[in-house]
Amino acid sequence: MSKLSEFIARIDGKIHTPAIDPESIEITGAYVSDMLSDVMGSAKPDQAWITIMKHLNVIAVASMTGIPVIIFAKGNVPDDTVCDKALEEGICLVSSNLDTFILAGILYQTLGL
Repeated sequence: MSKLSEFIARIDGKIHTPAIDPESIEITGAYVSDMLSDVMGSAKPDQAWITIMKHLNVIAVASMTGIPVIIFAKGNVPDDTVCDKALEEGICLVSSNLDTFILAGILYQTLGL
């Protein structure tokens, strides 16, 4: 388990939901997928979700699965509507210019796995 804030610092992440404190979020692992049904069926609560999808449906899927943070890879940035819905659902949104493979590797190291 690791604090989200530590991971964000290591990936030079930009927080898009500043009202949600990443220091208060503990993550246990990650799920990497760009297919909503895959995430719904396989992701676990308290995992970070690494994806390039940035539409409103990602918030619904994260909320249903207990995912506290979505990491948008490759510089993808969600629009204001997505950010507002994430705040409403208590989901932290972070973007990074790194690709999904590098993000997953850094999180793996951060978690000490």
